[in-house]
Amino acid sequence: MMSANTDFTLAVEELTVSFDGFKAVDNLNFYLDKNELHVVIGPNGAGKTTVLDLICGKTKSTSGSIKFMNKELTKLSEHEIVRAGVGRKFQTPSIYENLTVFENLEVSYPRGRGVFGSLMFKRDAEVENKILEIAKEIMLDHMLETEAALLSHGQKQWLEIGMLLIQDPQLLMLDEPVAGMSVKEREQTAELLNKISAGRSVLVIEHDMEFVAQIAHKVTVLHQGKILASGDMDTVQKDPKVIEVYLGH
Repeated sequence: MMSANTDFTLAVEELTVSFDGFKAVDNLNFYLDKNELHVVIGPNGAGKTTVLDLICGKTKSTSGSIKFMNKELTKLSEHEIVRAGVGRKFQTPSIYENLTVFENLEVSYPRGRGVFGSLMFKRDAEVENKILEIAKEIMLDHMLETEAALLSHGQKQWLEIGMLLIQDPQLLMLDEPVAGMSVKEREQTAELLNKISAGRSVLVIEHDMEFVAQIAHKVTVLHQGKILASGDMDTVQKDPKVIEVYLGH
């Protein structure tokens, strides 16, 4: 049944995508509240990344609806979805290695519109203040003049999150943000994501259960393109179906 509630930041309803008859996502119903940090977990091939691809328009659904702040996304192109306020971070950081931290944030500022556009507008106080504010949030305010290539793996991931934050999305989607990070960086990333979700909804795909426990307001377990269980971490971990999928193999 379609939900009548219109307060959700994201409402995914009866979403299905088939690749050559194989249903990668199968009649999915999924809701994300305002300022909710929601983590999607599940074994490989469960359809997790496909769900993010569908929300950001990289993949088109076979059927179903994706509403973001009551705007239907399935009809929009990828850049229209970004403009509507959806930010997506992929597994591999896409930062400009040869630019400084400051410059990476500057070219991501919405008025900049890419590398060439950013050279055309003058660096005014508004942009500079925003860059400093974001740099502080992503724990790189002491490295503004550092070339991005010299950052640690974790710091590169934070910089990319900052490049999305400066566009002020209302929904931020992150695909395995702590893969390859040190223990300390994972803890700092957990703190960062908790801070970020105070002002927007955050959807994370993650394998690292310890990390999930540190950040998730709500967890959804996907299995073969369907929702196996959903709720807080405690409930989900005790669910017999989840235990079977994760420990039964």
